[in-house]
Formats: sequence, C-alpha cells, structure tokens
Amino acid sequence: MENLLQNLLSPEELAKNFEESKPSFNAQEALDEANRCLYCYDAPCIKACPTGINIPGFIKKIASGNLKGSAKMIMEENPIGASCARVCPTEELCEGACVLNHSTTPILIGDLQRYATDWAIKNEQVLFKAGERNGKKIAIVGSGPAGLSAARELGRLGYEVTIFERKQEAGGLDTHGIVPFRLPKNISLWEVQQVESLGVSIRTNIEIGKDISARDLIKDYDAVLLAVGMSKVPMLQIEGEDLIGVYDAIDLIEETKHENYPSEFAGKRVAVIGAGNTAIDGATTSIRLGADNVKILYRRTQAEMTAYDFEYEFAKQDGVEFRWLTAPKRLIGDSSGRLKQMECVRMELKETGTDGRPRPVEIKGSEFLIDVDIVVKAIGQTRHRRLIEEFGLEHHGGVVKVDNETYLTSNPKVYAAGDVIFGKGLGEAMVVTAAQQGKETAYAIHQQLKKPVKENV
Repeated sequence: MENLLQNLLSPEELAKNFEESKPSFNAQEALDEANRCLYCYDAPCIKACPTGINIPGFIKKIASGNLKGSAKMIMEENPIGASCARVCPTEELCEGACVLNHSTTPILIGDLQRYATDWAIKNEQVLFKAGERNGKKIAIVGSGPAGLSAARELGRLGYEVTIFERKQEAGGLDTHGIVPFRLPKNISLWEVQQVESLGVSIRTNIEIGKDISARDLIKDYDAVLLAVGMSKVPMLQIEGEDLIGVYDAIDLIEETKHENYPSEFAGKRVAVIGAGNTAIDGATTSIRLGADNVKILYRRTQAEMTAYDFEYEFAKQDGVEFRWLTAPKRLIGDSSGRLKQMECVRMELKETGTDGRPRPVEIKGSEFLIDVDIVVKAIGQTRHRRLIEEFGLEHHGGVVKVDNETYLTSNPKVYAAGDVIFGKGLGEAMVVTAAQQGKETAYAIHQQLKKPVKENV
C-alpha cells in the first residue's frame, strides 16, 4: 500500500506528464534553421511529401518573416498541416529526401512547419475563404484527416458540405487517437475550425444507421464520402481476456487525450501486446500514468515491427522494455477477478506468409509465466463492417473497394478515402496519406458533379 501511494501522481503531475514532449522552435532557432535551406530547384523534399507542400517556398517565407504566408502555403496543400508537423515520419519522407543528408544534417522541415502553423494558431488566423455556392450538397461520414481534407477542398470549391461525426468532438484520429504529448488536442481542433470557417457544417454525436440512415444520405445529397477510419482493437482470443486490468489501447489513449488519467496504472507492471505505433503510444502512456515497469511483447522481431523508428527510440528513452518473439497465451487472475499473471510462449519465424512477412509459429513447450497487473491490447484495429454494409458497398474484409483514380465505390454516389480503403499490401497508412486521399477525392467528386446532365431528347 505504501509503495502504491508513493507512485500515485497528483493531478498537476499527471497533467505535466502529458504536456507536449518536444518544444517548438523559438524565433531565432526558426530563422537560423530556415537560412540553412538551399531552396533547391525541383526540390526532392516536395516529391517526398505525400501532399506536395512547397517546402522551400514555406521555409523562404519564414526566413523573410512572412509567417502567415508560410502557414497558408503549408495548409494550402495539407489541410491538417499543423498536426502532420508533429506526427509525420519526416525522417522517412521530406527530411529523408533532403539533399543536405549527403553532407550534413537535413533541414528540420517538420519543426519549421510546426513553427509556422503554431504562429497561425496563436494569432487566430483564418487562412481560407469559401467558394461561391454552386447549389450542390455533399455528405461526409467521419471527420478525421481524410474527411476534413475533403471538406476543406469542397468548401473552397463552393459545395454545401455536411460532416457527420459519431463522437462528441470532430477531428478523428488526430483529436482522439494520438497521444497528447505528441499531438495536443487543441492543434487538431484548430484545423477543424479552419474547415468550419468555410461554412462546412459538422454534426457531432450522429451515428449513421442509428440516427440517420445511409439510404437517406444517398438520397438527400449529390455525393457521399465515407471517411470513417478504423475501429477498436480486436480481441486477443485467449483465456482471461475479461479479467479486470485488460485495456484497449485506443480507449486508453482517448481517455488521456480528454485529460482523464486512470489511477490504476500507478506502481503497476504493464504488458503491451503489439509493436505498431499504437502499441508505442500505449506503452509511453502507461509510463506517464506512473507504471513501475512497462514491457512491449511482440510475436515477431524488431525487423518486422510496424512502429516508426523514431517512435521505437522514443519508447526506449522512456524506459519501455521490448520482448521479441513472445506471444501471450493465457491471462490468469486472482480470486477477485483481477489480472495477476500472463502465460507467454516463445515464437520462431517461418516462411513468409500471405502478408509478405515471416510467419510466427509457437515453439511447443516454451511456455513461461510473467507477473503483470495490466495488459494493454494494441494488435491493430477492427473495421467498420456494419457501417460499410449499411451503405451496401463492395468490400474485402472491411476494406472498401474503390476505383484507384476516383475513389468511387461500388455505389455511383458514394466515395471512400482514408483508412477505410487501406489494406495490407496497399501502401502505408499515414495521417498525411489520408489527408492527400481526402483532397484527391474532393477533386474527383467535383469533376463528376460539374459534368453537364444529359437531357432526354
């Protein structure tokens, strides 16, 4: 009991733990970094950015003191550019392509992007205006990166856009599903406000199929965009999963995003199952909640983990342990139904499976026990199959089938973008790629709806 009390954090300590972990540039740091840029002609960093931001252009505006112009140039191409400045794997994208990598360190493009957009947020800038209304109405289901990006573009093109969001606040993954010490909620909510400033209506607490039918949306709007992302973490499918102390990583992150900090983690031993970015978030969140020891268990090796390299390094710096080639087999509780141990098993990698990765196989007789108070599940996310079927769309296991150029689904009035169309082997699911798909879908809808209607002769 004494040990538990020692580990309990005050509300002030918890709030401080969840403050943004990396400070923003100050004015001099931003100026110095901007002046390192070579402003390359045919810059490779632009080609490496999925949204095609004019990176040398926005950096030059920082160097000349035109911060509004810089922020507008960023947000012009990426409607969630403030969020992406924090969560994009810039080391693999724009910074990875920087020509200075061959001689020195690359330009810190993400930090400069953050500096410019932070200035716009602090100074309450409204960067874009709505286009003249064209009389056509678009419904967007989901207000995450893809939905917001599409809404922003359609609003500028003159469409009357309504976003339907199941949760109480808009912003999708950026608002609810990325840890606050990496992406504070106020950043994504500012991006939501930028979209609303174009006259886009966002109706929250609305669930399609319950509050409004998919059929009515298709009937009442000229086009519908499905941009609902993904859902909860799936079950582990092992004994004891209903014990007290088993958490869904998505739910845990969302709690802390809304400044609700579970006290149950203080002084506890935590095991996180999975090795993607969400697993890293679950582990680093547990550390900030006061956990005494946090382990990530993964059934493959470090080479196969899907978390970004910088996320992995971040977790190690936080003191998170990694157990490779290890899988949970059974959760064991005490007489009160509370988790106390986990039976694990060693794995080995065999021939490549259908997903292109080595297939993990259990080593018989290798079972062992570890003491654990909390398990955080982070083994991917389930699909919104019920909603997809509500629209009657063709899909493969919850991955909506679309035309690769137009994002049109099997229904001629329904489009889809973002994680709802992402499947294994179809590229990498990133916030920035979802934003780009939202833009491209908006243009595809515009091209379709501006075609003259053929009249019967």
